[in-house]
Amino acid sequence: MQVILFDGVAYGMLLFLIGVGLSITMGLMNFVNLAHGSFAMVGGYAASWLMNHFGIGFLPSLAAAFVSAALVGGVLEFFFYRRLYRAHALDQVLLSIGIVFVSVAVFTYFFGPTIQPFQLPAWLEGRISLLGLEVGRYRLFLIGCGVAVLACLLLVLGKTRYGAMVRAAVDNQRVAGGTGIHVQRLFFLTFSLGCGLAGLGGALSLGMLGLEPSFPLKYLVYFLIVVCTGGAGTIAGPFIAALLIGVIDVAGKYYLPEAGAFLIYVAMIALLLVRPNGIIPRKGLA
Repeated sequence: MQVILFDGVAYGMLLFLIGVGLSITMGLMNFVNLAHGSFAMVGGYAASWLMNHFGIGFLPSLAAAFVSAALVGGVLEFFFYRRLYRAHALDQVLLSIGIVFVSVAVFTYFFGPTIQPFQLPAWLEGRISLLGLEVGRYRLFLIGCGVAVLACLLLVLGKTRYGAMVRAAVDNQRVAGGTGIHVQRLFFLTFSLGCGLAGLGGALSLGMLGLEPSFPLKYLVYFLIVVCTGGAGTIAGPFIAALLIGVIDVAGKYYLPEAGAFLIYVAMIALLLVRPNGIIPRKGLA
């Protein structure tokens, strides 16, 4: 049971790392971005390509995954997304889902339809003893990354001038602009940050989920569940929701494999019935 719980927490951390960027962008911009998984795929492929073809180390590849996804997100925000910030939600959905299908086609053409090869670095292979429990080094590393990202986001968005501007724009964009905040630039930076976090999560998912061109569609519903049940625009909400979904999914596949993902949807419905605005409703970013 302890091993299942540990694996569920590690899986939940991975969902949090990818989904938290979507929570930030949706909460700040009220933009229905269904292409978030595509940015995770960009980061994952960037890391895989650097490690397999250039011999770049795992940690530098993670940094490159963040940067590459942030750059691609920034370019798309500048040329496409910002034109639809005030558009109807249906227009936003059509744009983002179109980007998903284009990204799937592009990555299939250039990299093929198969899962990308990935070899864990030696220092992340095997298991170690933690409090009398044998746990995988890689899953422990995922948990550490999730906790580190959570702490950094809470610190940056809660204790810095940038975070104060983000919270002001969340509360009232017009008033924030009237006080001298460049809201459009803030949107650009925040969107790029969210995409970069997705890219980091996509790179980290190489050793657990695998990476193929259908990744954005395959896991889209998981990211949306994490954000919707946790509370869009918050950090702690998706963190808690991701842990719950991760543990429920892993436990369900172990004890009730015939149920598949059914337990996740049951948990989602139950959470939304109890907390329709999310586990932690948005009151700024916290």
